[in-house]
Amino acid sequence: MAGFSKRDVLAAPLLGALGVGAARLGAAAAPAGAARGGPAIPAGRFDASVASLKTYQTPDWFRDAKFGIWAHWGPQAVPRQGDWYARFMYVPGHPHYEHHLKTYGHPSEHGYKDLLPLWTADRFDPDALMDKYAAAGAKYFVSMAVHHDNFDLWRSKHQRWNAVAMGPKRDVVGEWKAAATRRGLRFGVSEHLAASYTWWYPNQMYDQFWPKLGQDYDGVDPANADLYHGNRDEPYRNTPASWYTTNAAYQRHWFDRIVDLVDSYQPDLLYSDGGLPFGAVGRALVAHLYNGSIARRGRLDAVYTCKNSGSGEFHREASVEDVERGVLKGINALPWQTDTSNGDWFFNDRHPYKTTSQIVTMLADIVSKNGNMLLNVVMYPDGSLPPESETLLAELAPWMAVNAPAIHGTRPWKIFGEGPTETAAGMFSEKADYTPRDIRFTTNKDQLFAITLGEPAGTVAITALALGNPNEPRAVRAVRLLGHRGPIRFRQTGQALVIDVPATLPTRHASAFRIDFA
Repeated sequence: MAGFSKRDVLAAPLLGALGVGAARLGAAAAPAGAARGGPAIPAGRFDASVASLKTYQTPDWFRDAKFGIWAHWGPQAVPRQGDWYARFMYVPGHPHYEHHLKTYGHPSEHGYKDLLPLWTADRFDPDALMDKYAAAGAKYFVSMAVHHDNFDLWRSKHQRWNAVAMGPKRDVVGEWKAAATRRGLRFGVSEHLAASYTWWYPNQMYDQFWPKLGQDYDGVDPANADLYHGNRDEPYRNTPASWYTTNAAYQRHWFDRIVDLVDSYQPDLLYSDGGLPFGAVGRALVAHLYNGSIARRGRLDAVYTCKNSGSGEFHREASVEDVERGVLKGINALPWQTDTSNGDWFFNDRHPYKTTSQIVTMLADIVSKNGNMLLNVVMYPDGSLPPESETLLAELAPWMAVNAPAIHGTRPWKIFGEGPTETAAGMFSEKADYTPRDIRFTTNKDQLFAITLGEPAGTVAITALALGNPNEPRAVRAVRLLGHRGPIRFRQTGQALVIDVPATLPTRHASAFRIDFA
């Protein structure tokens, strides 16, 4: 889905070897109709300058929402092998290549284009799914609009390879938006197209061994160039700097496609899988997103989120920082977002799933540090949910029904938390085995919430609220356990605020105490 995984590093030498034949393939033709030069956008408050975009302020709806659900779902789910299938099915030696060879045939004869009709999404019911997402506490929903496979999930004006014309023959983005809007959820879209022009280079290669030695993969066929890009002048590199193409025609091609997406569905949030792409071209797109929001609502309500990963541009003041499968260190001054998944990014028969406790405790940690969690809930290729996703949503719903006041609409306290468990900061560092002694703090007006990252028993001791602590000079007046009807006994000593935990907890996974001061 995103930047670079361990398997990319392992595959890099093999892809480098494959690249020896690139010169014979010739230069790519520019996409049809792609104009050269910088794109023009209608006049508005924002323009493509860095100075203009740095006047951006994150809207309150995003700061209040805290939890969103993402459908990172599309044709790459069909083989049930997980993420980046469209790329690695063209890399001999990779498990995706071996699976494709055995299941569908050689990629010179049966390429990725031949998987697209198999994605029929015949059990896709966005309204039923959105009911579950809203009950689980999501306040915004994000539909993947186009992944690195260059297949648009909407009624695209610029790409014949789209979900309305083939596959499910449905406007997936439009149906997701309608379902989210009916339930009062904010709606977003993710675009992964910007990286596709380099990411998908292996489809231009061929086997280096018998029996298909030198036989081109189907990406070489000019008839398929508008799917596979024909990106033969973009040799493979495994560095952040090469995540995005330098080809101006491709950059304009991206701009036209994503402007169509933004104008057609008017999303509240747009996510790019990497840094802000393509310099002034990408900045013009973000300015257009922001200006359109102001024109429709009379205020800036749009969010653009991208990564500080070394690819493209990143301006913290101009967007919301996204951290893939990880968190930031401590309380960040500006709102930010973790994007993660309860399993693999696309359905994978062998991939493990996170437990509900892991999701809940990650969410509390992220919110205490001024962040949001955007959670992909894995879907089967047909649009239904695997048992692990069903269980997660069923268990999140009662937890959120009780503990939402400690999550939604909150802001960080003076410190994010305390406890014995250190959380690593940065992308791909999300694993942490928390204990009930790990506490995370959130606030809402004059109320302080202390969330235990586990199920407490006996007593909870909060050292940050000891008598004479530097964080809060007022004495504790009352303590409540969210969801518990009876009184909660406590005592404030020079060492800690000690809370007696009732024998029966109102929810599993984590508990939230509301603390009021004199």
